[in-house]
Amino acid sequence: MGGAIAVLGSLVYALIVTRANSDPKAIFRRHFRAEMVKLFITAVLFIAVLVLFPSAASVWLILGFAVTTLAYWFSLLAV
Repeated sequence: MGGAIAVLGSLVYALIVTRANSDPKAIFRRHFRAEMVKLFITAVLFIAVLVLFPSAASVWLILGFAVTTLAYWFSLLAV
């Protein structure tokens, strides 16, 4: 579930950022807004999982999120 939380946050970020615009200020604002929405959605999903699935192991949830996020970051280094 942690990996899904990371992927969903990144998907929302990508959907917000990919709108066409050439104004640098608008692009910067869009990236900032997308990052804030991504952080909010990530927090909400973590809380939802921990509340709806109390038997879920929180350590593995966080570890899955961390591994997915690190894999994404390392894949960007390879590009």
